[in-house]
Amino acid sequence: MKTLQHKFVEYIPDKIEEGILYISIEFTTAIHKCVCGCGNEVVTPLSPTDWKLVFNGESVSLGPSIGNWSFECKSHYWIVENKVRHAKKWDDEQISKGQTSDRKKKRDYFFGRLKK
Repeated sequence: MKTLQHKFVEYIPDKIEEGILYISIEFTTAIHKCVCGCGNEVVTPLSPTDWKLVFNGESVSLGPSIGNWSFECKSHYWIVENKVRHAKKWDDEQISKGQTSDRKKKRDYFFGRLKK
């Protein structure tokens, strides 16, 4: 199982190193290189409708899972206590349903906030 180091930074560096999860609390963003080795940079915005970050004082977890659907590799994994846990590959139909669900959750969240 692959492990990522986490590094809290104010600004995301120009050069993203493999094996490091950079976290900017100020800019509510985490970024790392895809764990499959393809070299693509994976940006995970931290927000109520995107990813949540848990820091337990020693390690970090990022959820929900990371599905790199726009990459050729289509890698899918979780980061749990700095460890990469590979998830089941999704087919095109599952990806489409997941993206539709994500858009609906965002719409419902922001629409609900406007109604308050």
